[in-house]
Amino acid sequence: MSTAAHVDHLAISERIEGRLQRGELTPRQVDSYKEFLEEVDRDLFHHRVITSNAYTRWFQHGEATDAELRHFIRQFSVFSNQFLVAALLRVIHAPTLQQARAAKEILMNELGVIYHRPDRGEHRTEHVDDEGKDREGDPELVSTEGTVDGGTFRFRAAHFEWLLAVGQGLGLTYDDMGQRKHGQPYTLHFCNELQHLYGSEDGQISCGASFAVENWAAAGFWQELEDGLMHIKQTRIPHLRLAFFTWHNRVEAQHAGHVMEELEDVFFAPDFDRHRFFEGARGALEAVAMFWDGLEMDRTTGIAN
Repeated sequence: MSTAAHVDHLAISERIEGRLQRGELTPRQVDSYKEFLEEVDRDLFHHRVITSNAYTRWFQHGEATDAELRHFIRQFSVFSNQFLVAALLRVIHAPTLQQARAAKEILMNELGVIYHRPDRGEHRTEHVDDEGKDREGDPELVSTEGTVDGGTFRFRAAHFEWLLAVGQGLGLTYDDMGQRKHGQPYTLHFCNELQHLYGSEDGQISCGASFAVENWAAAGFWQELEDGLMHIKQTRIPHLRLAFFTWHNRVEAQHAGHVMEELEDVFFAPDFDRHRFFEGARGALEAVAMFWDGLEMDRTTGIAN
């Protein structure tokens, strides 16, 4: 997977150019930022979990057996549900009100507050039947843009409930998913590291972890998962519900356009610490890699069957 389409890491944005022209930044500061971006590209954007994920590359072909698919969904459900703890810690430990609000956008949407666009007014003007109303989390009925501020809460819009719907099509129930007791050691390590890094009390470490996680999420693995699941739905399991994966694929593509702007704000802040930023970022990517490596090992050794 090429990261060139993901972000032109050597480009200085119009925002930076504008600040330079206005005298808010010096040429030396901009050169330092350029050097930093090269390190970001070398150490983060070319991390193996972003450029070459063996498990998702295999999964994309849609050849997972029912047992392998259940194993994957169960482990992913543990990560997805336990991520709420890390997201809450990020809100609690946010170093600024702005960062706390940004963290709340993620947490509240995960819990079921639907994004809305205040500038567009009420967007559901068409008739929706009872079944449609019961699918508030369906990506066809919710927006991937906007804010949770003033948004509507729906139990069915909670991301974990969408994932439960996927599991139900495979014979999994609420009792089979989402709890730490269902997690393999590599899944629990991933969850623990997210809480430790993404939810760190050290704002520099949590910022690095968040930046790394967002870039991993926007780098294409959701598309690989959606491709594989769509093939399975079309060829074997027509009742499989995929809203969880299709929605995340759409929203993460949108997030890719925002991460560099966030990085600019962090880098030029007076208290920026490059070493601690990379500590959080590298640690998060290693934890992500351990999760996928574990799934790949389970697959190749037959544990998932």
